[in-house]
Amino acid sequence: MKKTGKMLSLVLAAAMTASLAAGCGSSSAGTTSTAAAASTEATAAGADGEVFKIGVIGPLTGGGAAYGIAVKNGAELAAAEINAAGGINGYQVEILSQDDELNSEKSVNAYNALKDQGMQILDGTVTSACSIAVSELTKEDNMFQLTPSGSATDCTKYDNVFRTCFSDPQQGVLSADLIAEKGLGTKVGIIYDNSDSYSSGIEAAFVEEAAKVGLEIVSEEAFNADNKTDFSTQLQAAKDGGAEIVFLPFYYTEASLVLQQASNMDFSPIFFGCDGMDGILTVENFDTSLAEGLMLMTPYSPTATDEKTQTFVKNSEAANGGEVPNQFGADSYDSIYAIKAAIEAANLTPDMSVSDICDGIKGVMTEISVDGVTGSPLTWTADGEPSKAPKVYSITNGEYVEVE
Repeated sequence: MKKTGKMLSLVLAAAMTASLAAGCGSSSAGTTSTAAAASTEATAAGADGEVFKIGVIGPLTGGGAAYGIAVKNGAELAAAEINAAGGINGYQVEILSQDDELNSEKSVNAYNALKDQGMQILDGTVTSACSIAVSELTKEDNMFQLTPSGSATDCTKYDNVFRTCFSDPQQGVLSADLIAEKGLGTKVGIIYDNSDSYSSGIEAAFVEEAAKVGLEIVSEEAFNADNKTDFSTQLQAAKDGGAEIVFLPFYYTEASLVLQQASNMDFSPIFFGCDGMDGILTVENFDTSLAEGLMLMTPYSPTATDEKTQTFVKNSEAANGGEVPNQFGADSYDSIYAIKAAIEAANLTPDMSVSDICDGIKGVMTEISVDGVTGSPLTWTADGEPSKAPKVYSITNGEYVEVE
């Protein structure tokens, strides 16, 4: 679905301008961005009301900005490519974005602001708690919601909400399966955040699946939001238990501290994480050599050699000042193409009501298949869950290398 001609160059240039502004922290709760702002056709279509308006909600500022900006950039890139190739059913796509600052109440406010701007479909929200809060409104409005990265089970509790990422339980099950299948070891220590639904949800599913596939849990140690800087006790328990693998189902910021402290203890098992681990090589002042050998379960890597991924990475870097797109951006990119496929399959037009568009998309989501960068084929089940193949990557010489 990509074109590389003059029109796409112009569109990507416009997307790059908008994205660089976001990357410099200029985005705020009142920001609206258009992927194809430089396109006369898209502007005219928007003025006439003949454009599909897709909203993006996520943290564009603050601690979670790396995730929110990535999702926004991924959506804008996909929209730019789609518009350059003629749009969806002949209509252009406009991306509208709002900052929720990683706050559920502000995410609800962002949703209402995007509704006022004419949003018809939501690509979001980025994080689970915010996505769950907003789903109460999308359910009431019968607006189709496709969260690229909300992984908590309750994100898809309503029939109008689907997701592109793996759910928390899926990540736990798949991680245990992959550790066993790849023969990485049998003695596993676990460190997890029991104050975070993402981490505890993955951990619970991992423990249950580990028993089924012959993994032995030698330590199971928790931390919480008030105590997430000193992991010496948890690491010592894993070391004393003879852990060959330490499972870290939480985000890369805390994981970087775990790796530093493990090094200080001369403890060097295989550390294994999930999608929240993506980004550890970007932690400020972190000695990335400590991540050598770290493994993570993810359906996407920017260093994958297939043409689809390399084209996505190249175009994303061109549009966003050379920044390498992470999994959040890749999931959002695939989400927009999934929305496109569903709109085309249901033969929808932007003059239809939000509710009719939602019903049309819901009716075909289990029938579409997307050649995505996070999965090919990428399909969905009726309960809103994606079906795609997970992969294990190991950080080797500062790059993700797939473990065969």
